[in-house]
Amino acid sequence: EDVRVEATEKVENVKEELLWLENFEEAQEIAKTEDKTILVDFTGSDWCGWCIKLDNEVFSQTAFIDYANANLVLVKLDFPRKAPQTEEKKNYNRALAQKYGIKGFPTILLFDANGEVIAKTGYQKGGPESYVLHLEEFIHPKQ
Repeated sequence: EDVRVEATEKVENVKEELLWLENFEEAQEIAKTEDKTILVDFTGSDWCGWCIKLDNEVFSQTAFIDYANANLVLVKLDFPRKAPQTEEKKNYNRALAQKYGIKGFPTILLFDANGEVIAKTGYQKGGPESYVLHLEEFIHPKQ
């Protein structure tokens, strides 16, 4: 009996996680199969203050996690200053940043399943619910 109570408590304490891919092409395959929008986060995870705010205020919050798991394929392309990264990863991320004209961080690009850019945005204050509505305006614009 005691064991069951313990197990239940543990499950409730597990924070929902988001799956962030590091490969845009892989994300496109999944988006096509699952008919989802791709969100690409160009970030400087260990030095960019607004990137860290976006992670803490939006991407790590349940309201965003639930929305993302149902509607998005997520890609994080990181440009860290301290965290180690392979040359291959640096070059891959740099090439995509160049291709899409990324000038600052965080930059969020939304793509349809065919890899066409729908929108470019970044940090928005207001928390996860507000951010979801902001994304929805691009994904499902009102006619």
